[in-house]
Amino acid sequence: MIVLTAYFAAMSSFAFIMMWADKRQAQTRGPRIPEKRLWLVAVIGGGIGAYAGMMLFRHKTKHTNFRVGFFILALIQAGLLVWLALA
Repeated sequence: MIVLTAYFAAMSSFAFIMMWADKRQAQTRGPRIPEKRLWLVAVIGGGIGAYAGMMLFRHKTKHTNFRVGFFILALIQAGLLVWLALA
């Protein structure tokens, strides 16, 4: 349980930083992080951080697939952590 929680925390932190970095690059017209990479990190455990970063930095919020998809991934991953904690 501790290992899985640490994994989700690390991936969520990484996804959060990726959202910040991509927002920064968008503002300065620098090289962007591909959307496929943002999705990959969110799917493999960073959904909570990706959603939090999206909302905090107001990045990709006009894209319905990001708003809904990241929210659903965050719910699933948070639910999995709660379920494992109670099991």
